[in-house]
Amino acid sequence: MIVIPAVDLREGRCVRLREGRADAETVFSDDPVAMAERWVAQGAERLHVVDLDGAFAGAPRQTALVAKIVDAVRPVPVEAGGGLRDVAAVEAMLDAGVRWAVVGTRALETAFVADVCGRFPRRVIAAVDARDGRVAVRGWVDRADVTPSALARTLRDHALAALLYTDVSRDGTERGPNVEATAALARDAGLPVLASGGVGRVGDVAALAAVAEAGIEGVIIGRALYTGAVDLRAAITAARKR
Repeated sequence: MIVIPAVDLREGRCVRLREGRADAETVFSDDPVAMAERWVAQGAERLHVVDLDGAFAGAPRQTALVAKIVDAVRPVPVEAGGGLRDVAAVEAMLDAGVRWAVVGTRALETAFVADVCGRFPRRVIAAVDARDGRVAVRGWVDRADVTPSALARTLRDHALAALLYTDVSRDGTERGPNVEATAALARDAGLPVLASGGVGRVGDVAALAAVAEAGIEGVIIGRALYTGAVDLRAAITAARKR
């Protein structure tokens, strides 16, 4: 299992939200590129970048900044999303140099997933975000009437690179990830799963690593890295242990 630092972009800055709420923002840096370089210098094997402006607006807003991050950290691969709700937006993000484009809201639409995966096989990650047992969409503002496991089962036959599972109620809280739900989703999906939301200590990484055989490929860590609650190098070591 690998550790993937998150670099969330809003109005050109590096921020973290609490439980996905736009009104619960903490700014950690005015230089997201430098922050990305910092995590790579500490051993990050991949970065997770989110265009929060795009997620709330429904269309990408920070693609140029994402491209700068990609150029700064090469050859470390970057996955990025936020407002990727049509084929053109996915293609533009991939053209910006990211290895994988992350699709959230439209992951609910089988025809759209089939289309983008057909055009860009193994280059798309589908975000399966949950709030109170239902899939959260449109920047986590709304909930769809479908469970994460049910959505994962509809996605398993497409040429996706992975699923990204976030328990929104834990995101940015450092209360610990939903290990049981993440492992269950990975078993249901039959696809590699990236865990996200709630990591607050190195022990949380170890807990996910202990069930990684279910299909958990990596863990995304945001706020805990920025506050210093989790040391990236220690987290990487924990993720590699069984």
